[in-house]
Amino acid sequence: MRTVVFIGNALQALRAFPATARRDAGYQLDRLQNGLEPGDWKPMASVGSGVEEIRIRDANGAFRILYVARFADAIYVLHCFQKKSQKTGKLDLQLAAKRYGELMRERTT
Repeated sequence: MRTVVFIGNALQALRAFPATARRDAGYQLDRLQNGLEPGDWKPMASVGSGVEEIRIRDANGAFRILYVARFADAIYVLHCFQKKSQKTGKLDLQLAAKRYGELMRERTT
């Protein structure tokens, strides 16, 4: 079972999700840890190579978890947020891309 590593304030952002979305997020991350795909996801190549997005919907809205799971040692959660519009916000994508770049630099040094 791989560990989940939260980058920046991703864990605090996930903890701010409503209880039902937080519970679903935990379930989806557990699936990843056990080598399974999340129930609803899509690739996010615009953020970085291997970045994927877990999509969670509940009565409180749409929530997203951007992560990298291509490494054998861990799943890296880059960013967690509530989606407010049809299109993913530019600031959310930029923050995830910045954290992805930092992670890649850290892994190569």
